[in-house]
Amino acid sequence: MNTRQGVGVVTATLAIVGFMTLLNSGSPISMVNWPVETYMGLTFTIGWLSGVPNWLAYVLAAVVLILIVVGFYKIGSWVYGLVVGKQ
Repeated sequence: MNTRQGVGVVTATLAIVGFMTLLNSGSPISMVNWPVETYMGLTFTIGWLSGVPNWLAYVLAAVVLILIVVGFYKIGSWVYGLVVGKQ
């Protein structure tokens, strides 16, 4: 793994942890359960706001979380490339 990929992984990790913190900051749940609560909360929100079937809400919530991770990985590696001068 080169440095650019490492920066992308760190950026994606910080983004998903920040997203979990945003959704669970007022909850009395322990931090160990935050990933599951984030997924379930996102599933509930998608299902409630759009009225889609339960199975589709679960799939869409997983897709949203994957898109967040992949998007911030790309952003982190792109910004590192700009800073270092390698495009």
